[in-house]
Amino acid sequence: MENSHSKTRFSKISKLKFFGMMITAIIVWAFAFPFIKIGLVELSFINLTIMRFLIVCIIFIIILILTPKKFSKLHKKDIIPIFILGFFGVIVYHFGLNYGEQYISPAIASLIIATIPIQIIIFARIILKELISFKKLIGIILALMGVLIISIWGKVESVLEIEYIFSVVAILVAAIMAALYTIAGKKLLERYNGLSLTVYAMLFGSIGLIPFLNQSLIIQVTTMTTKAWVAVIFLGVFSTVIGYVIWYIALKIKSASEISIYLYAIPVISTIISYFWFGDEITLMFIIGGLLVLFGLFIVNMKKKEKPNKKVE
Repeated sequence: MENSHSKTRFSKISKLKFFGMMITAIIVWAFAFPFIKIGLVELSFINLTIMRFLIVCIIFIIILILTPKKFSKLHKKDIIPIFILGFFGVIVYHFGLNYGEQYISPAIASLIIATIPIQIIIFARIILKELISFKKLIGIILALMGVLIISIWGKVESVLEIEYIFSVVAILVAAIMAALYTIAGKKLLERYNGLSLTVYAMLFGSIGLIPFLNQSLIIQVTTMTTKAWVAVIFLGVFSTVIGYVIWYIALKIKSASEISIYLYAIPVISTIISYFWFGDEITLMFIIGGLLVLFGLFIVNMKKKEKPNKKVE
């Protein structure tokens, strides 16, 4: 169980600040999809992952050296679980996502990734014994409906296209890994703060990338354009360092099922980004789907009014 000190400290974070944290994480993750597409033009899906986490490791090592007091003590018994958490929950997730995005339409990818919150709820119920209220369930279903509408009918030229069936399997595996990363992390957060667990998981997990190093990485990196470097740096600094630290801090404050619904906002923001960045036309159905997602978020975060206790004579 979380200690009372942590709960008292985190309870001081206002709803507005928490919402701001989550929106920041969702925005940097939404931007990740177009930047992954840009990076894959010049890097293989493996080398893109390696370069992304090379930047992440450099940043986290610097933070670890400069601010050691911010980190929870690493327990020897947790080294292997944290390595597994980092490698499968982060590295394998990005392998699957980067590979799948090469051979699958964004609409299909969005539909598969949209299953993550539902998976988190299922795993949270089975593993963490978390209960979900009827109100939150309704909010999650409404948000999921919104995501389905956006993914299928949100853009004028939105298509459900699959080049290789294995790409669907790869992204589905990535989605499962992301859900399990959240659930397993929730258990470890009983002993670590959000920053510590994120840094330890990323550093230990990145060790698993060593067997994938080969000559192609040097060849591709030496010919990378400025555009590709910007993509890799954004993915490393914003989508990984900032996004994942915020996620585990939020997970320390609220339950896994509560924060999972924020992931439904990613396709909404991704579609808006595509509209301004790539000139993709959006439809009336996107607006309807977006409103459903926002309404679902509102329902989940709506605080229940406490009734005053009536004194029984």
